[in-house]
Amino acid sequence: MEAVKAVKAVKAVKATFVCAALAASTLAGCTGMHADVHTATPAAALPGERTYTFARMPMQDAGGGHAQFETLLRDELATQGFADTAARPAHYLLSVGYETRPAEIGVGVSDCAAADCDRQSGAPSGAPFSLFGARAYRHTLTLRFFERTSGREVYKVSAASTDRDADPLRAMPALIRSALARFPFDAPADWRVKLRTNETRGVPEVVSVAPLQR
Repeated sequence: MEAVKAVKAVKAVKATFVCAALAASTLAGCTGMHADVHTATPAAALPGERTYTFARMPMQDAGGGHAQFETLLRDELATQGFADTAARPAHYLLSVGYETRPAEIGVGVSDCAAADCDRQSGAPSGAPFSLFGARAYRHTLTLRFFERTSGREVYKVSAASTDRDADPLRAMPALIRSALARFPFDAPADWRVKLRTNETRGVPEVVSVAPLQR
């Protein structure tokens, strides 16, 4: 019996090491490329005309990279039946926020929402993840829809992913696809979107969308 337990323990250690090695090269875990989506205001539907205009911060107006974000987002929203009507009043104001920072990840942690990973694993925070010399970066995209006439926020969704590229533009296509994989996301608040790269077009495609298991 003791020998069997020892063999199982060795296998578990090997499995953890293999997953860690894969994380060093892909940082997508053992299950493939994915993004975690959180909806602060889940909704069954967004009422009203599907028109919007971007609500920009002054720094976003000045940043060349933000224009590329908006182009990608505009194209994806068009597939959802939304139209950018900057030339006339729109039903919604769309605020776009994004951030890239060194990631804080615990190796061997089970699937969890972005905000809960460190807390569930008990891993110390404050140190960027680096495994075999590979630094990880956490990319986050947040979309907020406000009714233009009332200013009321009607929908908020965030998507987050981790990779080894500090350039947010590289992560943005997958994050946009993930944030809009269901539009809108309803309850529960946390989802896991799995993706793969279309080898012909070189763009991410959604493979599955499922509630995040706790």
